[in-house]
Amino acid sequence: MEVESTKVMVDRVEERFDLKPERLIGDTAYGTAPMLAWMVEEKDIEPHVPVWDRTGRQDGSFSSQDFEWEEAANEYRCPAGKPLRCDWRKLDRTHINKADTIIYRSRTADCTACPLKARCCPNTTFRKIHRSIHEEARNVARRIAGTAAYRQSCFERKKVEMLFAHLKSILRLDRLRLRGLSGASDEFTLAAVAQNLRRLAKLSMPTLLDDGIGTPGVAKMA
Repeated sequence: MEVESTKVMVDRVEERFDLKPERLIGDTAYGTAPMLAWMVEEKDIEPHVPVWDRTGRQDGSFSSQDFEWEEAANEYRCPAGKPLRCDWRKLDRTHINKADTIIYRSRTADCTACPLKARCCPNTTFRKIHRSIHEEARNVARRIAGTAAYRQSCFERKKVEMLFAHLKSILRLDRLRLRGLSGASDEFTLAAVAQNLRRLAKLSMPTLLDDGIGTPGVAKMA
């Protein structure tokens, strides 16, 4: 729900004010392939979010990241140098399934005689990899995740998340009491005023203890 709301807000601001963010900071909920494709390919927004990736394996065998992608040949190369393709049978179709992924498979003959089989596909006769149709957008997010700008974004996001956590745990805004959009707006405004007053008191009286986000706690004893 919040991800779709983000799209609506970005589109609305761009339409009304001709403004668009250069980057979007969020948690893993924003790291799905369709969302990353929307940011990178459609909006040209840098995704400062972790990629939603479930390709990792728990049995210690090779993950999809251990396979090299060959763009020109439209195939993967396994650690032993053998190809994984989606069109071994040369059928005239897109190979895209309902999950918007394409399955690349190795040949059984290549895997049977491979000395790395126990580390690659110990329980199957061949190896397969699901590649998203938005994999390039996912790769963009992966590259950004290794930059200093991404680390700064994580730091900034943490400060914002702490404010929301404070609203819920300290100011008890874990649920709304008033109904309707106007009621919700009034509650959030009052809570934000209270939060800012607490921060202002901390800045005005530095001898007070800090409760974690710059708000006053119990006065220090002399």
